[in-house]
Parts: sequence; structure tokens; C-alpha cells
Amino acid sequence: MSYTALYRKWRPATFADVKGQDHIVKTLKNQITSKRIGHAYLFCGTRGTGKTSIAKIFARAVNCEHPVDGSPCGECDTCKNIASGTSLNVVEIDAASNNGVENIREIREQVQYPPTEGTYRVYIIDEVHMLSTGAFNALLKTLEEPPSYVIFILATTEVHKIPITVLSRCQRYDFKRITIDTIAARLKELTDAEQIDVEERALRYVAKAADGSMRDALSLLDQCSAFHYGETLTYDNVLEVLGAVDTSIFSELFRAVAEDRTTDCIYKLEEMVIQGRELGQFVNDFIWYMRNLLIIKTAKDAENMLDMSSDNLALLTEEARLVDTETLMRYIRIFSELSNQLRYASQKRVLIELAFIKLTRPSMEQDLSSILQRLNHIEKQLENGPDLSALARLSAQNPAPGGQEEAPAGGDETVTVKIPKAQLEDLNQISGEWGKIIREMGGTVRAGFRETRLEPGGDGCLCIVFSDINSYSIGSRESILTDLQEFIAQKYGKSLTFKTRLAQTGEKKNTVYVSDEDLKENIHMDVIIEED
Repeated sequence: MSYTALYRKWRPATFADVKGQDHIVKTLKNQITSKRIGHAYLFCGTRGTGKTSIAKIFARAVNCEHPVDGSPCGECDTCKNIASGTSLNVVEIDAASNNGVENIREIREQVQYPPTEGTYRVYIIDEVHMLSTGAFNALLKTLEEPPSYVIFILATTEVHKIPITVLSRCQRYDFKRITIDTIAARLKELTDAEQIDVEERALRYVAKAADGSMRDALSLLDQCSAFHYGETLTYDNVLEVLGAVDTSIFSELFRAVAEDRTTDCIYKLEEMVIQGRELGQFVNDFIWYMRNLLIIKTAKDAENMLDMSSDNLALLTEEARLVDTETLMRYIRIFSELSNQLRYASQKRVLIELAFIKLTRPSMEQDLSSILQRLNHIEKQLENGPDLSALARLSAQNPAPGGQEEAPAGGDETVTVKIPKAQLEDLNQISGEWGKIIREMGGTVRAGFRETRLEPGGDGCLCIVFSDINSYSIGSRESILTDLQEFIAQKYGKSLTFKTRLAQTGEKKNTVYVSDEDLKENIHMDVIIEED
């Protein structure tokens, strides 16, 4: 006996077998049980979501001699004849190859005759959007006023191509993409029934690769199980058969991109080419990976939106902090454009390498998003500026002759000011990350605090020095300072207060602060602190 593909062998036979389309199943069952059956239905949605299967179940149910809760019994002669394809009451037409006016005229002639058995004659027209304009026009009158014993079921994946005159004559049902959980659960049922030993992780990857299509999932499972027949189907086996890439590779690649390691990206891509991975699938999966990072950065309930373990979620959360939202959106845009280019490209590897170079070398592009990324990179470099305490020690160890500080090349004198050690530690820690703090708080703080600097303001207090009077008038508000104090307390565990002042005209900015202890240690002599 010849082998039957899984998607054909396990095609739903009753409404109870249909997965992921509960809203449609319930409506159709209620119509059957209440005897309120329509004359024309339009089933639209993506491939492999159950349009044709439900149409066939519905055709059997309306003609079944002993329906059970709106579903066909499957035991009566009518159900058996329809299931075997020998019944003249159910006609299935492929509009892709029967799309002319003469084909529709044949239907119009056939509908004049009542069914030989059962109650209804059902016409299932698959891929109905392929009908010609003349064929649609020929169908209109029959579709609007068919005989009482005729039901039309039109199925399509491209509902936008259906004329509005046809849409207005049909009850429209939109089929949803089936969720990964639903597909994985169905695959588990089938593998148990087929006695296929398979890892749960492998099933979930197959379900994800199916992209919402149950039929595609069964076809992929059939392919993988055939390649590793008689063995346990593992996650690595599935990746090997489908030419896919493990998610750990995406993590390594993204970190390399975020750290501008162009060479590492090229080497990692070369490894995938040598392993025979499908590059188009890799690009799509990497886009999805970066999409998850963007969800983590922008959505409040990302944990509920992402289907992954807590460990993977923690890893993604860590990686999401490596770049800002604008840069991540630029990454996704470049790879989305790449995905479209790969469809017709003969040198896919070269295009992917070029995309990685664009990601890691934004200076090569002149668009707004790349300029923003370069500016953010400069900001990060400024945040990691010189250590104030180290600069203070250097100044103390090299005093100018005569006890005067040596003037720098710019002409402004560097002034060393001693403060208590605790104040210096607070000042150094917050000053070292001041630019990062401003950016993370965002809003008014990011806009108005950009040209500010910090100086000690006393025990447990820092003073924010503004150079612009407009920024000072906004930044000195009590509500903004309170928000800043709460942010510092939450992020650094320090209870600090802030005050503000406006810098005076000609005020020197190159003040170096040093603690009493450091000053005594570096000048190797007693320091007498005079009382004020």
C-alpha cells in the first residue's frame, strides 16, 4: 500500500478535529443545528489554515443523515460517498485551472437539477480569486439567487482580488494563522499516534517554521521524520534538515554587530555557508530575533508577548540593553530590505555580508538612522570619559613650580578642590554615568540636561550646573529633581539630593576634585586645613 502524506492522512474529518478556528467552527455548527444555512460562503485566509477542510466537513454536515451536534456522523452512506469523492452532490473546482466563462456556465447548467441524494448540492471553488473578470460576472446572478438546494463555498488566499459585487453576496469568514502552541499540541498528538519519537523542542521549532499553517507544519514534520526514520527526531536534526540556524548563533551575531565586530560577523556567516544553512531562512529568522529584542525594549508586558523560556527571556533582555531603540530599528530595516532582495539574488552571501558591514559601519551610510547611530556611539564614548579621581591624583603628583597649577594649552587654569572622600565617591560615580542617566530618563531631562555638569553640593547632595538659562528654568523644577532623586535611588541605591545653579559668564569648567586623603597621600606632606 502506498504511503499517504501526513497532511492528507490526518486531514480533519469532523469539526472537532479542526484546530485554531474555533470562532468559525462554532458559527457553522450553530447554523446547521438551527437550520439557518446560507447560500454562499467566502472562506479567506493564509494557506494551510483549514479553509478547504472546513468546506468539505460543512458539505458532509449539511447532507448527513444523522448529524451529531452539527458535525457529520461519518457512518451514513451520504457521508461515506462524499468522503470518498463519489457523490455527485459535492463538486470541488480548482479555479486556478478552471477560470474561464465556459467553466462557470457549466455550473449554471448543473445547478438546475436537484441533488440525487441528501439535501444540498455544494460547490466548493478553491482559489476563487483566479477566476477571470468574465467568469466572475457569469457567476454573479447564480451566486445571488441560487436554487434553495445549492450552496456555494468560495475559498481564497487573496481576498483583495475578489470583486466587491461577489463579496457582498457572501458570508465572509476570515481564517486566522494558527498559534505555535496549537500547532505544537497537534503535532504531539500525531507523533504519538504515528509512534514517532521526537523531542518537544523539535516540535516547537517545526511549529514556528510553519508560520501559522497546519498543513506546512505536517509537511515539514513528514520531511524531518523521513530523513531520520527510526531515530529520535531531535532539535539539531530538524535544524539540519530544514537548513535552519540555532538561536545561539543569532545571539553571538547580534553581540558582534552591537560591538561593531565586522570580521566576526563575516566569519560566522562563512560557518553557516559551509554547514549548508539556507541563507534566506537565516535572514528571516534573524529579523524575527531582532523583532523580539525590539518588543522587550518597547512593550511593558513583553514576557506575555514572547513565547520563550525565562532563561532565553533573560538573555534577550540583557542583549536588548546593548543598543538603543533607534539603532535596533535600523538593523531591522536593513535586514528587511535584504530579505526582499534575496528572493531574486544569485549571490546571497555577498548581499548578507554587505548588510553586516552596513550594520557595523554606520559611517558608510548617509541616511538619518545611521547618523543617529553614530551620534549615540559618540555619546557613549563621552560617557566613558576620563576618571576624575585619576585626574586629581595626576594633578596632585605633578604640582607646578611655586605651588601654582600648570595652565593647560587652552589657557584656562586647572583648579584642584579638596572635598570629603564620601562626597568625592558620590560625585565620581554619578558623574561617570551622567550622560547615560540623562539618556535613560529621557523626556525633559534628556533634552534640557545635555549641556550640564555636576559639582559637590555638600553631604549627600550634588549640584547640577546649567550653562543655558532656558534649560535651567525647566531643570530646576522640584518635580524634575524629585524624579531624578528617585531614579538614582532605584538604580544605584544612593539617597542623594540635587540642587541647581546657573553657570556664570566666563566661569571656568575644568575643576578637578580630590579628597583630603588623596591630597595628603600624593603630596607627601602634612596638610593643614584652616577652619573657616
